[in-house]
Amino acid sequence: MSIISFGIVGGGWRAEFYIRIAKALPERFRIHTMLVRDEEKGRAIEAKWGIRTVRNLQQFTAEAVNFSFAVVSVPRTAAPDMIRDLSARRIPVLAETPPAADLAALTALCESLPKDAKVQVAEQYLYQPMHAARIQVARSGKLGEVNHVQVSAAHDYHGISLIRQLLGVGFEEAVIRGEQFESTIMQGPSRQGDPLEERMVQSVQRIATLRFGDKLAVYDFTGDQYFSWIRRSRMLVRGTKGELMNSKVNYLKDYATPVYTELRRVDTGHHGNLEGYYHRGITADGEWLYRNPVAPARLSDDEIAIAACLLRMGEYATGSGASFYSLAEAAQDHYLALMMGQAITSGQSVKTEKQVWMNL
Repeated sequence: MSIISFGIVGGGWRAEFYIRIAKALPERFRIHTMLVRDEEKGRAIEAKWGIRTVRNLQQFTAEAVNFSFAVVSVPRTAAPDMIRDLSARRIPVLAETPPAADLAALTALCESLPKDAKVQVAEQYLYQPMHAARIQVARSGKLGEVNHVQVSAAHDYHGISLIRQLLGVGFEEAVIRGEQFESTIMQGPSRQGDPLEERMVQSVQRIATLRFGDKLAVYDFTGDQYFSWIRRSRMLVRGTKGELMNSKVNYLKDYATPVYTELRRVDTGHHGNLEGYYHRGITADGEWLYRNPVAPARLSDDEIAIAACLLRMGEYATGSGASFYSLAEAAQDHYLALMMGQAITSGQSVKTEKQVWMNL
């Protein structure tokens, strides 16, 4: 198995996920060069991680012969120009989410790229182990035709991506309604670490319904869920012959035979197990629904999912693999999230329309 070599544009919090993954899996990934315009930040990355950094795009693209693709991990306002610049130089791009800030920027990006541009987007939530297993159940036919989902697991376009994957909808038009609710919660952990004192803060909950013809989705999320010790994610998938609630699955084998099962994580290193501490996969009904593609690396679920994007991008960039989350898919998810935000803010129903990326 050859090592996937890639470059990174950006040196922020999200870029460090890719660095940690590459360092945990040196036999699978190598970061050849990083474009970090701030010299002090670049030198700090070199000192901490031992990765070469450069200061401008010309220096970065001069190194492109040494890597398969570039990860673009910059603010959404800067991403379109960088994606265009790299694509014009025929460098495959794995862009962070979202690939552009708003509808106008999404449209301009999709219309301006060369027809042969190789661009994918690193939407990781559908590749997180439990979400991947849920999607597999939804597509297996055991639940029958899936017609309703409730997703409280990720914000905006991430949550929308799960909704579309679980419902099995593509670029269909949607009618969206929504509202926002604020409540008080005791402050919990954040990116900066554990709380240092008792403090009450405001929690913002955004709730929306998205109707795709005869299919209905409920989006429900508060940002506290990403780090909170007391706010949990929730997932419901309902079909004509069964339903999935979080990790529980109930379905009808036939009209008179109900089956009750559960999605079970298989993790090593627990209770005296000596295999090491890592995630193997998800099982149900005696079968593997999901296998960790980067086991036995010791990574979080989110890092496993990003690593799965890197593996797929390695194949896509070299022509040996198919598109796995295209710019069109990413644009649609972000567009729906933007329209959802509009519905929540205005209190009015919003109907989406077909967009230019459908023809990509």
